[in-house]
Amino acid sequence: MSVRVRYAPSPTGLQHIGGIRTALFNYFFARSQGGTFILRVEDTDQERYSEESLQDLYDTFAWLGIHWDEGPDVGGGYGPYVQSQRFDLYRDYAQQLIDRGHAYRCYCTSERLDALREEQAKDKKSHQGYDYHCRDLSPEERAAREAEGLSSVIRFKVPPREDVVFQDELLGDVKRKSKDISPDPILIKSDGFPTYHLANVIDDHLMEITHIMRAQEWLPSGALHVLLYRAFGWEPPKYCHLPMVMGKDGQKLSKRHGSTSVRDFRREGYLPEALINYVSLVGWSYDDSREFFEKEDLEQLFSLEKINKAPGVFDYKKLQWFNGQYIRKRDDDSLKSLLIPYLVADGIFTDPPVKAELELFDGAYPMLKERLKLLSEVPGLVRFLFKDIDEYQAELAVPRKTEPLDAYRALLAAEELLQGFENRSLEETEGLFQERADQMGLKLGQLMQPLRVALTGTTVSPPLFESIQLLGVEKTVARINRLAALLQEEYGE
Repeated sequence: MSVRVRYAPSPTGLQHIGGIRTALFNYFFARSQGGTFILRVEDTDQERYSEESLQDLYDTFAWLGIHWDEGPDVGGGYGPYVQSQRFDLYRDYAQQLIDRGHAYRCYCTSERLDALREEQAKDKKSHQGYDYHCRDLSPEERAAREAEGLSSVIRFKVPPREDVVFQDELLGDVKRKSKDISPDPILIKSDGFPTYHLANVIDDHLMEITHIMRAQEWLPSGALHVLLYRAFGWEPPKYCHLPMVMGKDGQKLSKRHGSTSVRDFRREGYLPEALINYVSLVGWSYDDSREFFEKEDLEQLFSLEKINKAPGVFDYKKLQWFNGQYIRKRDDDSLKSLLIPYLVADGIFTDPPVKAELELFDGAYPMLKERLKLLSEVPGLVRFLFKDIDEYQAELAVPRKTEPLDAYRALLAAEELLQGFENRSLEETEGLFQERADQMGLKLGQLMQPLRVALTGTTVSPPLFESIQLLGVEKTVARINRLAALLQEEYGE
């Protein structure tokens, strides 16, 4: 059997981590089996459909470097691959179900159904939902309603009192009572649009999908889909309902945990290879030790057997760590080409950058590469080299467990120790600072923090003495004097 799998998103929002994880699992499974990966756009929800979402879908996968074998933009022998272009198919197959006695037209108005729901809620009836009002209409009653020109939907006849069982590759036997399925769910809406359930089953069958890999939130739909396959007389694909993607608090990953759309991760400066590697490990593991996988590795090694049943936890800090590792793996020219646009966007570089800016950046680049976790961090780390400090926050210059006077004296000591800086090695200068810190009864960090704040305006910077080399002693001393004067003004000597 040749493996055929699909990613079938609805273009009603931005591509998010959960969806991308589903797509990656399908893609890597297809590649590892020598099979086919298909993109199908499920755009039947026209009220929520947006062109922006559709474009985000294509942009996201282009950025990730994930390519489908069949889809709306590349074609294939099983198209169209956009559901809104397949409506005639859905109507024809829905009529087949009516002809076989597995579906029927329902003429209930929205007003009647609203009143029914209110009554059921008020009386707290055990049966909630549709009351099968049109299920057993006689041919004469149906003809009369058709003659009146009443609009209708097509509903599926769910068999009563039946245990629906299907096999899941990850979860084993999944059983659901037919009475727990939504009462006679709608297959074709009154506007002629199919519902997700009908279109999904028809498309998966006609596209010869062999494995359906989707999130476990779709597990309750499995029984209904199996009943639809049976009603059509078709063999269902193999199911594999993937573990949920959770936050560290044990709740389903959402915006309250942080960014969830790939667009946001891209803007923040994550690399596609880092995102692919990390997301592929959320709910899947090759062994107990290996963490780093190139895309080409996963195309060979991925298997269903190594998917975990338990929910996968999405750890933002671990993703940042992965991203830092991949930043350091990048070759210098490639990484610089990714960093420079952030500097232009922040106004640190002109557009296009001039030679002097690029030369100074080249000097700072080696120490930046070793510190970055996100590409977007680069403006904050190098701004002090290109721009004066607009305004100091005096309190940042005062290390914990010290007094403002200690910070002031540390600045005076730093100014003194920087004399002859250009003629010493960085190790010799650090030794002098350590010796002075001991004499002043301070830790080295307590002596350095006021200098760091004077230099950069913040308590975080690239290695301090290398930064002074780049900025120059003269500018550094001028900033020391500015901050020292502010400390005098704020706190008094």
